Amino acid sequence: MSPPWPKGKKLVHLDLKGAPPRVEYLHRLIELFSQLGVDGLLVEYEDMFPYEGELHLLQATAQPSYSQAEVLSIQEAAKARGMEVIPLVQTYGHMEFVLKHRPLWHLREVPNCVGTLNPHKEEGVKLVMEMLRQVVELHPDLSTIHIGADEVYTLGEGEDSKLWLASTGCTVEQLFLSHVTKVVKAIKEMWPDMNIIMWDDMMRGMSQDTLKASGLVGLVQPMLWDYTPDLDVDKTVSLLEKYCSAGMSDLWAASSFKGSTFVHTCVTCTQRHVDNHLQWLKVAASLSAAINMKGMAITGWQRYDHLSVLCELLPVALPSLASCLQTLIHGEFSTEAHRKVTEMLGVSSVEVEAMERASAGESLFPGRRLAELIVEINSLLNSEDLRFFESNMFVRGWFSPYHRQRKMVNPLNSMHIHNQASMYLDTLQKVVEAVRKEMVNLYSDSTAEEWIEEHVTPVMVPLQRITEAIEACVKEMVP
Repeated sequence: MSPPWPKGKKLVHLDLKGAPPRVEYLHRLIELFSQLGVDGLLVEYEDMFPYEGELHLLQATAQPSYSQAEVLSIQEAAKARGMEVIPLVQTYGHMEFVLKHRPLWHLREVPNCVGTLNPHKEEGVKLVMEMLRQVVELHPDLSTIHIGADEVYTLGEGEDSKLWLASTGCTVEQLFLSHVTKVVKAIKEMWPDMNIIMWDDMMRGMSQDTLKASGLVGLVQPMLWDYTPDLDVDKTVSLLEKYCSAGMSDLWAASSFKGSTFVHTCVTCTQRHVDNHLQWLKVAASLSAAINMKGMAITGWQRYDHLSVLCELLPVALPSLASCLQTLIHGEFSTEAHRKVTEMLGVSSVEVEAMERASAGESLFPGRRLAELIVEINSLLNSEDLRFFESNMFVRGWFSPYHRQRKMVNPLNSMHIHNQASMYLDTLQKVVEAVRKEMVNLYSDSTAEEWIEEHVTPVMVPLQRITEAIEACVKEMVP
């Protein structure tokens, strides 16, 4: 057993670049987060922020972005429960939602990387600062902002960067630091008291001397992220100590409660994320007194990036979030921590796949009905009978591509296949409609459509095609 998580804030990360919840559902989630012991929200708006003027093109098109009133209402709901709101605005890498727009293509580092900003164009810095200005102004009394800056892919590969590197004799590390420093100093000029957090990964390979000379010491608080269940404790401690020795003693950790297993994961595994937090507790217990651990952001990624598929939706991950928080509070996922989770959420198991269905009138955590339906349909979709239907004995034996092409089939066996496929389709369709009906209460219609097309359509379409093909073939064989 490790000591509980040291003094510092426990933030829940809301990744709104995919499946942004309806505001009413967000309010219910904020109430639950408060009950679970959350101190603040790290909100990654991306295209759900109501950008104005020349930045209006950044707003979402699949569904309306949140209105200014809705953004303020989210903050008010959090503030009423003693929770801080920290916006996350990407300023270097992962700017896909910005640089995907044709009028901004010329600001990419290289043409085929949609996420990385060219650090040499003054227009790019002005764009980033205007994004930050609009976000800050819509967050009254804001004291902390997160500027992203993780995974700045292809940096140094653009023509402008090649010229800069050759003419200055500097490194790609220094190129990275030069843009971040420019942005950070501009933020401090506009908002002198603003605390600035940034992701740490682009600095991991840098020496202490490089970090000390960066101009960032005393200006930024690195947030070291690692979402793996087997996090390397010694390596992580060493990294944190390096940042501290370079003068960056105010540090954050970032764990994960969902969205970090596989890019297409549908149902969250609680144990995987609890294990990640157990490793972070070991890290915290090993740190020197010189490190000021400001807190932890418990991330809940909804997409790996703006253009990837959806990860698990929030409802199926709430047992994981509650379990991770209790692990931090107790220093282990003890019997008492387990009991707290099951009592607070009213569930029989912390693993969403093992939860018993709620009975009528039972108190439910926000989104539980949808979580149950997603587990049900995920089980159906992953069953061998459906996923490998075209590999079963009857299809391979009596309705192969050879048979279909020549429309020469055994009608009796073919109709047996048809009836099986139709039965599976009917079962799926009923659950799909139940999922859709529940999902649109919490999310937009476009999110429901996307989720169904990603998870259900790839299984349903082959079944539909085979029933249609059998009908066409049998028509040629039966008078």
